[in-house]
Amino acid sequence: MTRSIDYGNLMHRAMRGLIQEVLAGVAEGGLPGQHHFFITFDTTHPDVEMADWLSDRYPTEMTIVLQHWFANLLVDDEGFAVTLNFGDNPEPLYIPYDAIKTFVDPSVEFGLRFETQGGEDDDDGDDDEAPMSEMAEPEARPARAPAEVVSLDKFRK
Repeated sequence: MTRSIDYGNLMHRAMRGLIQEVLAGVAEGGLPGQHHFFITFDTTHPDVEMADWLSDRYPTEMTIVLQHWFANLLVDDEGFAVTLNFGDNPEPLYIPYDAIKTFVDPSVEFGLRFETQGGEDDDDGDDDEAPMSEMAEPEARPARAPAEVVSLDKFRK
């Protein structure tokens, strides 16, 4: 059996760790400067916790914004909990890192996108899907210019 380094899964875990570290800093000290986050996640993930009415309204995915008002941000090794305001109705959410599809901080034009690749078998059998991470270059650009996305697939054999 030929074994190889699974760079895709290593990058996946590293980028999830980056999100964890950023959110832990915000939980401890608040959002610095103009930073704010758009986080899109898979609402069908078995560990997502949200009100039934939100699940009904967003049956496959949802984007939340952490900017002006959020409360009770708690970060752990598996995901984060936060209370957000939906039309003057505060609702608690729990989002595992594995459910996150995109994490964007438009104040510095930084973004991560996580995609799954279907049809490939994992050597170790730990995951049902083989994730692939893509990262937008956080370089300076004119406002509203599209971010360049570099796919790690270019470097896979």
